[in-house]
Amino acid sequence: MLTQTTTRVLEPSDLGAALAILESEPVANAFVAARVQVAGLDPWRLGGEMWGWYADGRLRSLCYSGANLVPICATPEAVRAFADRARRAGRRCSSIVGPAEPTAQLWRLLEPSWGPARDVRAHQPLMVTDQPSTTVDPDPLVRRVRKDEVEAIMPACVAMFTEEVGVSPMAGDGGLLYQARVAELVGTGRSFARIEDGKVVFKAEIGAATPRACQIQGVWVAPEYRGRGLSETGMAAVLDYALADVAPVVSLYVNDYNAPARASYRRVGFREVGAFMSVLF
Repeated sequence: MLTQTTTRVLEPSDLGAALAILESEPVANAFVAARVQVAGLDPWRLGGEMWGWYADGRLRSLCYSGANLVPICATPEAVRAFADRARRAGRRCSSIVGPAEPTAQLWRLLEPSWGPARDVRAHQPLMVTDQPSTTVDPDPLVRRVRKDEVEAIMPACVAMFTEEVGVSPMAGDGGLLYQARVAELVGTGRSFARIEDGKVVFKAEIGAATPRACQIQGVWVAPEYRGRGLSETGMAAVLDYALADVAPVVSLYVNDYNAPARASYRRVGFREVGAFMSVLF
């Protein structure tokens, strides 16, 4: 049986079909779904193109192509089509990230022309919970960061990013885009911290957020305060805020080699339900 397939850049009129795919896996797709729900499919507002893979005239898989290349509900055949398109366009992204299996296939196809990568994190457990912690008391000193505290939180954000990614977010454009993103999270009430005498001791953000799921990111404890359980009590506090104010399901993903963080999140109540993969350039 022959199947007709095609790949094209989606247009604003394709929004309903795209959202249906994104919402079919609300946790795994939270990052892209949050952007599409706000910006639609216009490339300028979205910050990139949304590619669609069709089989027999029906939209089956997506791939977001912007600062990140993200396969979404992508079948093996769709991944091959997305890889062909990405190869022809040339690399414009700073990372490939998404569910581990299709992302690994995408990278195998792109590595000969796009490699080498600066770092490949092949297995990043995806963890979720839908209830407050029953084992860890939330830190009462963790609170929303105020708009007048952006300058206070920024050094901690830069330190976290540099530790996690291996490069400073202040490189390139002098950090303008990164500072704008931090300010956006503070301004929307999705940045949280424990601040003592003007110093950030713990911080985390709710990054991607949709009505069905949200994602905690940027978890960081000041080096001199590590080993005291502040990541657990802090996460329990942020989890309470997320469930009360943002979404009924809270997720995060973590590097598999970060055993202390995985254990900490499990103690708070998160469970592993899958895996992401990241390729960093």
